[in-house]
This record gives sequence, C-alpha cells and structure tokens, in this order.
Amino acid sequence: MRLCILWARSESKYCKRGLNGRNEYNFTDAGWDTEVLKSEQPVLVDFWATWCGPCRQMTPIIDQLAEEYNGKARIGKLNVDENGQTAMRYQVRGIPTILLFKGGQLVASKVGATGKSDLQKLIDAHV
Repeated sequence: MRLCILWARSESKYCKRGLNGRNEYNFTDAGWDTEVLKSEQPVLVDFWATWCGPCRQMTPIIDQLAEEYNGKARIGKLNVDENGQTAMRYQVRGIPTILLFKGGQLVASKVGATGKSDLQKLIDAHV
C-alpha cells in the first residue's frame, strides 16, 4: 500500500465545484457541513496533498468518477494542508485517504492508493 504521512496542516474557507474545470468538488473546512454532511447524495472525499505522489496518482481516477457519478454522488477532494481541521476531525493520518459519507454519516473508508474498480464498488453500494 502506498501512502504519505501528514506533517503540517492549515485552514481554507471555500468549497468550489468544478475543480480543474470538471465535476469534482474541492471541499474545505468551512463548507464541510453544508457540502458533505448535509448533502442529499452520497459524498466521496479524497483527502490529499500536492506533495503526495500516491495522491497525484489518484487524481485521474477521482476525475473519472466525478464524471461518471455526476448527478448521483458528489465526488471531490480535500487538501489536508489547507484544511487541517477536517482531516484531524476524521483522524486522517496518512494520505490518500478516501472517505464516503451518506446521510451525514461516514459509511466507508480506504487508506492508500486505491483502484477505480474498488472505489466504484464502494460508491455503488451507497447510491
């Protein structure tokens, strides 16, 4: 399993849809409750950082899932260096970490780089 260990964290203020011009979300500490916990759709969140190699490997998979599940689930990322409160809240100690929320509750998680088919199974069980 490949993952990066977290060392430093700070805060951000916004949640933006369309990270990189696509359908995935860019979740933040400030928008977490509204965008994730109060979402009517399941939400898959990739906890990542720019300096993490395995996280960068996950980017195309997250992009593809965001396109494929558009309208059925929210798929996005949370940069742990910019949003440390949420990472600490869910005890994210290694990245990439994938958390899936439904109805405001954490329903599934994966730590380390994960294949697309594994993430599809995770999401399909909750859409």
